[in-house]
Amino acid sequence: MAKYAILIYEDPAFYANASPEAWGAVIDAHNAFTKQVFELGGSLAGGEALAPTTTATTIKGASTVTDGPFVETKEAFGGFYVVEARDLDHAVEIAKLCPAPGGGVEVRPVVDPTTNPF
Repeated sequence: MAKYAILIYEDPAFYANASPEAWGAVIDAHNAFTKQVFELGGSLAGGEALAPTTTATTIKGASTVTDGPFVETKEAFGGFYVVEARDLDHAVEIAKLCPAPGGGVEVRPVVDPTTNPF
């Protein structure tokens, strides 16, 4: 099985304004998603939620360091899963179930360091 990253892009305003109940519902949705990965015959190799973009530090080149994210967007990279799936179609099937309030997800193959994918 190959590894695929499911990158989650969401509207940070959703979380800034979320009630405790809404936050709990998102957590429940992610817990359900992780169970569905296994039910679909995939497996999880990792994943994490990320702190808000306001906590980001961007480094350009070797010396320019700035607070905040590199780009201003409505949707921000909010977390990721690494799943093992049979192929891209299987990874997409799994990713379609991933919660991303106010946003979407991107599926990208994880590079096998023993081969050059470029």
